[in-house]
Amino acid sequence: MIYIDNLRKEFKKTVKEPGIKGSVKSLFNPKKEIVKAVDGISFDVPKGEILGFIGPNGAGKSTVIKMLTGILTPTDGKCEINGQIPYENRKKYVKEIGVVFGQRTQLWWDLALRETYAVLKEIYEVPDKEYHERMEFLNEVLDLDSFITSPVRTLSLGQRMRADIAASMLHNPKVLFLDEPTIGLDVVVKDNIRKAIQKINAEQGTTVILTTHDLSDIELLCKRIVMIDKGKLVYDGQINNLKHKFGQMRELAFEMKDEGDISALDYASAFNFDEDDLSVKCKGVQVTVRFNSHKASVQDILKYTLGKIDVRDINVKDADIEEIIRRIYKDGV
Repeated sequence: MIYIDNLRKEFKKTVKEPGIKGSVKSLFNPKKEIVKAVDGISFDVPKGEILGFIGPNGAGKSTVIKMLTGILTPTDGKCEINGQIPYENRKKYVKEIGVVFGQRTQLWWDLALRETYAVLKEIYEVPDKEYHERMEFLNEVLDLDSFITSPVRTLSLGQRMRADIAASMLHNPKVLFLDEPTIGLDVVVKDNIRKAIQKINAEQGTTVILTTHDLSDIELLCKRIVMIDKGKLVYDGQINNLKHKFGQMRELAFEMKDEGDISALDYASAFNFDEDDLSVKCKGVQVTVRFNSHKASVQDILKYTLGKIDVRDINVKDADIEEIIRRIYKDGV
């Protein structure tokens, strides 16, 4: 469905020297510098997959998405989606994709939502019968009925996001690009949006590219992630494999019977932990120990802890995806 081979995008920027002299010099003889926003990225996405596309700010995610949606033309390399090259025939191509940007909207601010969809129907040339079928499906999945007659400007953030997803799906696109679809939403609305994405993917077979900083979205929606940093591919694979390779950090949280000194717990010496292998935090009777389970097993840590202090309650937690990605950026794959 999506094929990307050695994709590159370079920009030229003017470098200005300091002071008035530098300003004059850059005006008449500007010095140019090449910035590699995307540097030789390759991956593919089969039909019907939900792919997590992640990376820190400035990694090149937005540039890649703009090339995949046909907004930008690559400097070099190839990208092909459903047999089409995005930047060569955009008018035809955009009828096969849907795009949702979490902080922007494609809806008309003063129009009632129903009228907005009627306008989009004409833009995308959706036949009447197909339009009514699509609206029935989207109403069922996204629960639009309660606000479909309201002007877009009166909608809450959660309602607007559901409305935007519906607008992007109105023409039954083959690929859906979601950029921060749950940003700024409360927990309940986030959960509803995630369920809607899963249902759209499952029932329509829509291929989804999900870009987000909310790693809960990634864990709940995606089995595979592509991670980039400084324009380069850092990781492409299953989340489970990533957890197996980098998920050695575990968390032990326990409650002491009485508030007191935890200096008896010298994990660093007992298990020869380095600085990055151990973190101990204490607040009242609550103690949290994060440790490298490759150097000491959960059983060893529990046995040591219970032998040193009296504990009322205890809980062990695996490393989450956010911790794993933090370690990847720090140590490299």
